[in-house]
Amino acid sequence: MKGTYNPPRLLLAATGSGAGKTTCTCAILRALQRRGLRLHSFKCGPDYIDPMFHTRVLGVPSYNLDTVLCGPAAVCDLLAAHAGGCDLSLIEGVMGLYDGRSMMEEQDSTNQLALLTGTPTVLVVDVRGMGRSLAALVEGYLRFAPNQVQGLLLSRCKPAMFPVYRELLQQHCEIPVYGYLPPVPQAVLASRHLGLVTAGEVADLQHKLDLLADEAESSIDLEGLLDLAKTGRPFIAEPLWPDLTSTAAPVRIGLAWDAAFCFFYQDNLDLLRCCGAQIVPFSPVKDKHLPKDLGGLILPGGYPEMYGRQLSHNESMLADLRQAAAEDMPIYAECGGFMYLQQAITDQDGERWPMAGILPGESSMGQRLCRFGYHQLTAKRDTLLFKAGEQVMAHEFHYADSSCNGDAFTAKKGGRSWECVAAKGQILAGYPHLHWAGAPQIAQRFVDACRAYRKNRGTTP
Repeated sequence: MKGTYNPPRLLLAATGSGAGKTTCTCAILRALQRRGLRLHSFKCGPDYIDPMFHTRVLGVPSYNLDTVLCGPAAVCDLLAAHAGGCDLSLIEGVMGLYDGRSMMEEQDSTNQLALLTGTPTVLVVDVRGMGRSLAALVEGYLRFAPNQVQGLLLSRCKPAMFPVYRELLQQHCEIPVYGYLPPVPQAVLASRHLGLVTAGEVADLQHKLDLLADEAESSIDLEGLLDLAKTGRPFIAEPLWPDLTSTAAPVRIGLAWDAAFCFFYQDNLDLLRCCGAQIVPFSPVKDKHLPKDLGGLILPGGYPEMYGRQLSHNESMLADLRQAAAEDMPIYAECGGFMYLQQAITDQDGERWPMAGILPGESSMGQRLCRFGYHQLTAKRDTLLFKAGEQVMAHEFHYADSSCNGDAFTAKKGGRSWECVAAKGQILAGYPHLHWAGAPQIAQRFVDACRAYRKNRGTTP
């Protein structure tokens, strides 16, 4: 049943991408974690990489709140379910505060999420190269549209300049400044073509997090932020997926999970477990064989183009994949996983690496994002997880493209449409990413297909 929820929570927004949201979020989370507080973290929008850093800080999963992929009601449900019992839930925004799906409106922006959930917002402002103009910038953000902004954090602010900036803002903007985070050269997080490098690739990440936490303790009003987090407006939500809980014996589902394949939403995994799946991680890069007694496979997105040699040379793993496909095992693959199932991947250096060869086509890296953003998918025929005519929202974020993107779905974005997603037997694979909280039946259908596969082979889950 629906109820009213009001957990302590804050949203860190920013004036734009690259302003320091992730750094500030990690610094605050680590500083408060060292105080022994119960914390949870979220990411606004479809990003996979920032939640990895949150997870490394807290040691518990971080969740995405995406009003496009999940829908507004499901976002409220997710926030209520995961934030319960915490001293603070910290939500990291996406892009700039008002940036949404369109240049002309702020639909599905960070600000819309704050308004939807009644979450107090702190605006992160990168002050590099700014003087008096800082006040004009902040004043513009405060007055541009209705918002939940109730405080500021100054990013990349030199300690000697903070008193000057604070006085300037007090004179002109009448909004609390909760401190600043100075440049910390020893804690810079590197980037590449899809954003930050993943958290697992930063060898000294914990040291960097502690350096950021040290700065947060001395330069950010953490107590003030904790007090602000208690001033949110109650919102309406209901329990997650009450009709999907399974009491049957778990069915083993293999999840490719390593440096090459690591983009999959935590809620997707939670949904699978709710429906009766036992998730069995394996590494296509390092493991020689698939795990035993699987009912199905999930191949997430990631960076297969960066591990082309290892993936291509792991012939025993590729042979196991081909055998699983030949036996009609249910296989679901997104983006990088789709590339892995095709004939070959050509990487950034022009090297061509043969892959599983289960699906037609080859993927090659390009110089710009391809079909970037949200779009609506409509199933053209019955497939592993969708019936003909069913629709779901999806997101794409990749530089690669394939010579054969599939034709099981029609994608539509604005006035454009195109065919995508390959469906072959019990395989469903394509570049689009899906957040299953927007269509929970996906998880149930996949687990059911995995159970049926095990039953047809004369084995129990």
